[in-house]
Formats: sequence, C-alpha cells, structure tokens
Amino acid sequence: MSATYSMTGYASVRGALRDGAAFTLAIKSVNHRFLDLNLRLPSNCDGLEMQMRKMLKERLRRGHVEVTLQLERRANVEIQLNASLLGAYLLAYRKACELHGLAYEPDLNAMLRIPGVMSAENGAAVEETSGLEGAVLSQVAELVGRLNEGRAQEGAVLAGELRGSMLRLRAFGEEMAGLRNGVREAQFERLRSRLLELTQGIPVNEERVMAEAAVLAEKSDIEEEIVRLRTHVDRFVAMVDEGGELGKRLDFLLQELNREANTMLSKTSGASGGNSLRITELGLEMKAEIEKAREQVQNLE
Repeated sequence: MSATYSMTGYASVRGALRDGAAFTLAIKSVNHRFLDLNLRLPSNCDGLEMQMRKMLKERLRRGHVEVTLQLERRANVEIQLNASLLGAYLLAYRKACELHGLAYEPDLNAMLRIPGVMSAENGAAVEETSGLEGAVLSQVAELVGRLNEGRAQEGAVLAGELRGSMLRLRAFGEEMAGLRNGVREAQFERLRSRLLELTQGIPVNEERVMAEAAVLAEKSDIEEEIVRLRTHVDRFVAMVDEGGELGKRLDFLLQELNREANTMLSKTSGASGGNSLRITELGLEMKAEIEKAREQVQNLE
C-alpha cells in the first residue's frame, strides 16, 4: 500500500553558507492537471535552477509548484549613494524651480527615497556567495520530504472522505435495487394499459400486447446499471486502499459512475408510483455525491 498524496502543501528549510550568509528555501504546491514548476531564484542562478528542476521532477508528479530561494543579509551591510543620479535629480529640480519662478528648496529626505539613489550592499550577491549552489541542492530532498509529509496527511484525510462517499453510493444503489422490481411492474402495467388504449377497435392479440409491454418494461429496467455501479464502487475503494498516483484514474471512474446515475434517472423518469419517485431522489443524491467526490479527487496527485 502506497501513500496517497494531496497536491496541496507547503514547506521550508533554512541553510547556512561558509562565509556566514544564510538562505531560506520554500516550496508551495496546489492542484494542477500536470506538473508545473515555477522557481523564483535570485539573478545569475541559471545553473542552479536547471539542477533544481531535475531534482523536483524526480520527486513530484503533479501540481502547480512554486519554489522560492531568499538570501538573508549579513550584518556588514553597506549603504551606497549614487551621487551622480542624485546630482541629476537636483539639477532637474533647480531648472524646474527657475522655470516656474519657485524657491529652490529641495527635500533631501524625499530625494534619497528615489529608486536607485541609495542601495544596500550586503556582500551576499550570488556570484560572490561561496558554495551557494551546493548548499541549496543539498536541501532539496529535505524540502520535498517535508512537503510530502504534509501532503500525505491531507491525502489520508481525502482518502477517508472518498471511502465515505463510496459507502453512501453503495447504500443508494442497494436501496435502488430493492425498489426496482416495484417500478418495473408499474411500468409494465402502464405500458400495457397504454397499448390497449391505442389499439381499441382493432383486433389485437392481448398476449402480443403483453409481450410488447414486457419488452418495453425490460428496456427501462436498471438492473445492469446497478450491477455496474457496484463494480465501479468496489474498484474505486480498492484503488484508494492501494494508494499511489490516483487522481486521474479516480476521476475516470467517477465519470463512469456519473454515467450510470444518469442512465438510471433516464430509464425511470417516465414511471409512476412511490417507488419511482424515491428512485429519482436516489439518482439525484448519487449525482450530488459523485460531484462532491470529484471535487476531492481534483486535489489528489
């Protein structure tokens, strides 16, 4: 039995470098039809990104996955002033004041907040950070392991809810099986009466009329659909118990279950009587349960 993984999860790890710098590596995943990797790394990390993508593809199967690498500043931060840019702004400010006859009183605090005038240099640029690539790659397995721990816990919860859905579908099917004979007999009588009504004044063998009514009633019987419903439910539960990559396979089975529910509703829509009404209610409850299960299956890997 393999673990069942949800596609939703989050995890993070921290690492340190030899020169005292540090980094945080975080991963977040949500549901997606395929594996969609989105890496947010500092500039000049092309080689690191390629290796991380390879490692992640070996460990993950489905989901929209976002990985973020953040470098942490060291204590020896230096503030750099872009004097030429500041001078250009001051000159432009003076010309604007002269043009409009205003007093030249520049606000230095405002000038220093202009993007690019001041910058913080902490010596932690990627190209200057020793051993960053190796340190980050050594944390990828741990990061994915922590992510999968949370995804496995949520996957176990989803698997339990899906088993409950299948138990309810089975109960609906068993109740339907108990009611179908009464509906079949009611359909037979209704069709027989209708055929006799249509053939009034025409000499027709009543045995032939009854035979035709029996054929029509047989075509509206739902025994085959109930048998297939039980088979699909049993297979669904067995697959959930096996675990592993289930999302796409379970979604296909739910489509089959929905098809059986639709057919049963179609076959019993023209019948009358209390049993027929209850079967219609059961068919609608089946469809609602199947739709609920489908929403849960969308989150499974």
